[in-house]
Parts: sequence; structure tokens; C-alpha cells
Amino acid sequence: MQPDLERQLIRKCKAGDARFYEPLVRAYEPAGLRLAVAMMGNNEDAEDALQEAFIKTFDTLHRFDLQKPFGPWFFQILRNQCRDLLRSRKAKFKVEALDEKLDHRPADRERGPERSHERSAAREMLWQGLERIGTEHREILVLKELEGFRYTEIAQILEIPEGTVASRLYHARHALRDALVEMNPEFPQ
Repeated sequence: MQPDLERQLIRKCKAGDARFYEPLVRAYEPAGLRLAVAMMGNNEDAEDALQEAFIKTFDTLHRFDLQKPFGPWFFQILRNQCRDLLRSRKAKFKVEALDEKLDHRPADRERGPERSHERSAAREMLWQGLERIGTEHREILVLKELEGFRYTEIAQILEIPEGTVASRLYHARHALRDALVEMNPEFPQ
């Protein structure tokens, strides 16, 4: 979503018109769900966390600084919500098959069943690898590699210095590679 449009929507929400919040929800829901699944380990808990994060975000929107980007602020709230739920539920991480909500690349299905099967197998292997590494590694990989956030945005979301982002990404990538090699020794190193 364009930053100017985003700011306009937030201004209208702050002025009391809640119907302008829905486009923000639609814009951030797919990425939010991917991050929540990475942290929570299953779709049901992830959807609960995401819904609660959207509610908390709306309830605190009056404190949002319009000079800053909305995305990192929202993802920080989502991350904190996931952590709160994990603490309260003591949820156990287990990767479930990702459903259609997470597959946001319809063009891949148009390339034929072989390509679709290859992507599905690769995605399953990736999530199995992510299951084997720690939450800290999973969340930073999702933010950078799946969502494409910049180091400064990740630092803001995770509340860590930018240098720590680089260090954690390095270690997370190596942990994921090691997990994938452990699962399949023929995986390229």
C-alpha cells in the first residue's frame, strides 16, 4: 500500500471513521498471517494472534505517529501478541500444511501441475526446516526473506539494533541451511 494512502486511511480512522481500517487490515493480513504462523506454529493460533493484533492496533491507533511507516509498528504489535499467546497457552510449535491463504502466488498454478507440485514440495521442506530452528531464527527469516523488510524496519519490529539484525540473519540462515541438510544430505551447501 502506498504510504500516502496509508496515512490518509489512518487519519480518517483517528478521526473516528472505523470503516477506513478495513483496507489496512486487507493490506497487512497476508504478511501478518505468515509471520504469525512462523511464530505460533499453526494456523489456528496464528489467526487468533493476528485478529487480536488488529484489534490492539486499532485501539491504539490514536498513538500512532503518522510520520513513521505503519507496517513496522503493526508487525511489532503482532509479534508481541504472538509472544503473549505463546506464554499464556504454552503453545507447542508444529508446522501444519499451509493452506491457500498463505499461497499468494496464483501465477505459479498457471504454469502447470508439475511446477505446482515442485513449489508445494519445496514450501513443505522449507517449513519443516523452519520447524527445526528456534523462534528467534524463524521470525527474522520470515521478516527478511518472505516479507522483504529492510534491516531498519526489522530492527524496529524486533526492538534490536540494526547490527544485531545482520548478525541474527546470518545465524538464522546458517541454522536453516543446517536443518535442511540434516533433513536431506543432498541439499546444496
